[in-house]
Amino acid sequence: MEDKEKTLREIWKDVRRKHLFPELPHPIWDEQEERVALDIKDKRISISESFVQELSQFMDPVQAISGLLDHAVSHYLHCPWDLSTHLRLYREAKKVLKDKQMAQKATGYFMDVVADTMCISQKESHLPEVYRHIRRGIMDEALHALYQKIWGVDLGVKGYEEVARKLSRLPYLDRKKWTETIKKFAKIVQSLLEVEEKFGGLNRPNPMGEHSLQQYSSEEINEGLKQFAKEVETPGEFKEIVEDLQEELLEAMEPNERGMGLGPGRSLDADVLYYMKLAENYSLPVRKMPLEKSGALYPYQHVPWEVGMPFRDIDPWTSFGKIMPGITQMWQRREGEMFGREEATPDCIVLIDSSGSMTNPRQSLSYAVLGAACACDAYLRNDAQVAVYNFSDAKAGGSQILPFTRHRMAIYKTLCHYFGGGTKLLIEDIESLQTRNNPDIFLITDMQITNLETLIQYFNEKNNRVTAVHIGDNEHVRTFRKSMALRKNVAIFSVEKKEDIPKIVLGRIKEYFHSATRF
Repeated sequence: MEDKEKTLREIWKDVRRKHLFPELPHPIWDEQEERVALDIKDKRISISESFVQELSQFMDPVQAISGLLDHAVSHYLHCPWDLSTHLRLYREAKKVLKDKQMAQKATGYFMDVVADTMCISQKESHLPEVYRHIRRGIMDEALHALYQKIWGVDLGVKGYEEVARKLSRLPYLDRKKWTETIKKFAKIVQSLLEVEEKFGGLNRPNPMGEHSLQQYSSEEINEGLKQFAKEVETPGEFKEIVEDLQEELLEAMEPNERGMGLGPGRSLDADVLYYMKLAENYSLPVRKMPLEKSGALYPYQHVPWEVGMPFRDIDPWTSFGKIMPGITQMWQRREGEMFGREEATPDCIVLIDSSGSMTNPRQSLSYAVLGAACACDAYLRNDAQVAVYNFSDAKAGGSQILPFTRHRMAIYKTLCHYFGGGTKLLIEDIESLQTRNNPDIFLITDMQITNLETLIQYFNEKNNRVTAVHIGDNEHVRTFRKSMALRKNVAIFSVEKKEDIPKIVLGRIKEYFHSATRF
């Protein structure tokens, strides 16, 4: 190819038109890579020049490039589509294969089958010709045997009839069945992957390119982890997948990404990250503090002057120099309103119970931590700061205090700390976080606090807006409710079932914040 850049531009225009103009940047040549045809980073497709030169011995290079671009675009349009789908497919493959590397390989090959089959079923493509001439390993031979069977083309593969027969029965084009399909796919190819592993074949790259997480932008990673956190059953399930893919995630993320739970040395605290991303699925509106009267009067509008009214408010410029009822105009004054610090959302002190009667958030889903995380996220999204008082037996040292901050990592890490001891808080610890701006208070506990009376007295003496959420029902809850019954600035929410906590807490908090206009 005399002018490879011009050739690539012309081919790309035809491919984009064929696929209805996907939002992808112009592809580029990769002059370094020799072993794989494609690489995709941040949606940018790189085509191996040496790979195309090798294929050009057997086919028209223009057709080779077109087929490779069809493969890459189909991945973007159909499978994996987004990061959450990618993680979900890997999770299901890992359940079957139990091995990280084999699960990654199986996931990549499955996505190839889906994307390529979707492309061949809808578009005219030179992709089969590409597959007919590329170098193949054991897994490649088996999948090309599958392609021969379901595409009805000759790719020059001999053998693997039984594997191809089993694989051909799977519904690759039904997105709703992918999670079940990939488990069956992984089970069928498991023996082939084990042979590859035995002879070092798992370390050989996929000739059509690996499906690295680097193909996703930082924004897509944030959104994908948010969706994946919502889908998994437990924090442990999220942690296993994220830690498996931690190296790739860190490479794909921005170095200064603070919202991802990056710890010392750029490592991921998967437990903290789980609650951070899960909380983002719920949006709590926070009521801003109402306007306050400034005490100063200002001219508001003109009114006719009458006999007996003060002369000092007469406006001579609109009265034509005359002092006559009905003609002379005077200013009517009104008291001004101001915001001060309260024009923004108040800061919030979060009090979270991590005693032994509460769920350990790193072992099981803690609805207390989730509720607190949702509240923190709401205040942070509204440009407020959050302070956290995590207490168990505070008097015996079982507590953590985080001063007001907007650093999400520090906030959620404090929320996730689990003491598992007794339940006693210190009022002086809460008071140390109070400011002259009267921050809101968010309390979440089962109310089995040994010095509950002291906390009740404290709330009775304060004018902070208080949102109290209790888990379960017991005599301590009833005592707290009765004592707070007349406090208009204290809203109490009960949860009968732990499974209902996210919905009930979020809904009831919304009602409270919308109605709390006087505090």
